[in-house]
Amino acid sequence: MKYFLIAGEASGDLHGSNLMKGILKSDPGAVFRFYGGEKMKVAGGTMARHYKELALMGIWEVFKSLKKFHGFIEECKEDIRKFAPDVLILIDYAGFNLRIAKFGKQNSIPVFYYISPKLWAWGKSRANRIRKYVDRLFVILPFEVAFYKKLRIEAAYYGNPVVDVIEEFKANYHETQEAFRARHQIGEKPVIALLAGSRKQEIDLCLPLMVNASKAFPGYCFVLAGASSIPKDYYNQFLEGTGIHLVYDETYPLLKHAFAAVVTSGTATLETALMNVPEVVIYKTSNASFYLGQFFIMLGVIHVKFFCLVNIILDRMHVKEFLQFNLTTKIKKELKRIVEDGAYRNNILTGYEEMKNLLEKPVVSERVAKKMVEHLASGKKS
Repeated sequence: MKYFLIAGEASGDLHGSNLMKGILKSDPGAVFRFYGGEKMKVAGGTMARHYKELALMGIWEVFKSLKKFHGFIEECKEDIRKFAPDVLILIDYAGFNLRIAKFGKQNSIPVFYYISPKLWAWGKSRANRIRKYVDRLFVILPFEVAFYKKLRIEAAYYGNPVVDVIEEFKANYHETQEAFRARHQIGEKPVIALLAGSRKQEIDLCLPLMVNASKAFPGYCFVLAGASSIPKDYYNQFLEGTGIHLVYDETYPLLKHAFAAVVTSGTATLETALMNVPEVVIYKTSNASFYLGQFFIMLGVIHVKFFCLVNIILDRMHVKEFLQFNLTTKIKKELKRIVEDGAYRNNILTGYEEMKNLLEKPVVSERVAKKMVEHLASGKKS
């Protein structure tokens, strides 16, 4: 069958690629066309547009780029018409994908949504669109099944695919810490990982804060996880003269050997927890987007209890998350506690184990893919 997939960021590219591999096991003749990235490209098929061209961060930034955004949507619709897929598989990226879901439904194309829109954060205004336009909803957070059930939307949970990715890495990675240090000329100081995000907007806003905070910890070696989509020169403007090391496409090896981490909010917070690294979580957007977000919260449009995935899953403030203002000072204070207070570290790690017990189910992407192929083959829709 023919599959059109849409992922709008790096994490979607990762999960999309694993889903494609799973689909090929159930449908070896599958033909893919997609909006995604390098990982999906390796999995097979044809890339219609790279996700980094679609990346917009912040309410205000999206508003300013509405004309461009609308152009991408219309282009995508035309691409779908020409490809004539048997199914649309939409991966997260709700602002774009819910519009495409409506188009799919209007054109009698089955619509599967993988990694669902975060209605529990954005309010229930999108529920009607999901109910009307999405044929199958696959969620990756355990509490989402009950949440969607209250909205009269059937959702299937087969586990969180990040767990599979981490477990696969652990099973196949055997480099010692000494070898890792030697390869990157890191030295003997304990390593603190910096995960600043995969988009330039995130890096511009969050990396300077991390760099400033690192100056308070001369006894540690700070190492930045570089994203393949970001040129080295772009990172160097922030890192020159700081002594901070840069490693590319080695986030998991870096976390494997890290004593602590400072992480920009996103999937990386969950990955860091699954790698058992105590973390400080931060997020910063433009002030315009921040104040618009606060306004929407006041109106009840956005319902945000936590923004770090670890805290969302555990439904409590387990790792400290800091937003927008005075972030350098907050990073330094929390990081100091993490690296110096053994009991505090152990408490964080204990919470990670509790979180894992809520998430873990094996071969998630493969199981989801198998169900998708079965639903298509049977011609059934919810």
